[in-house]
Amino acid sequence: MIFDYNHTNIQTILDDFNAIHPKLKSTVEMESNNTLNCLDITIHRTPTNWKTSIYRKSTFTDAIIPYTSHHPAQHRYAAVKFLYNRLNACNLQGDEYKREENIHNIMHNNSFQVHPQKPPNHTPKNIS
Repeated sequence: MIFDYNHTNIQTILDDFNAIHPKLKSTVEMESNNTLNCLDITIHRTPTNWKTSIYRKSTFTDAIIPYTSHHPAQHRYAAVKFLYNRLNACNLQGDEYKREENIHNIMHNNSFQVHPQKPPNHTPKNIS
């Protein structure tokens, strides 16, 4: 929820949310230095817009199920698929997008065969 301190008392809203059901408890994460971490995304507020980046805890490692594992193939590839889906779904821009293109490194570090993308070989056809 985005709110304006001048018009909203966040504690009142939090109390109202928590009063809905005794087993559901909401918490508040406040913005710090114009950034807010929410799940695996960091939202950066600028004077004119919002930017997103991938949030990783300081304990992040690039470990996923290794390719050499005896897990089913769909389990091994699920993490790779997730990384690519997140890269394409988070609307990352510029440097943030380039920073997340380390998926090949993660795959390489976990024994996946990584083949760099080669540009397609386009040969012009004679049009008669």
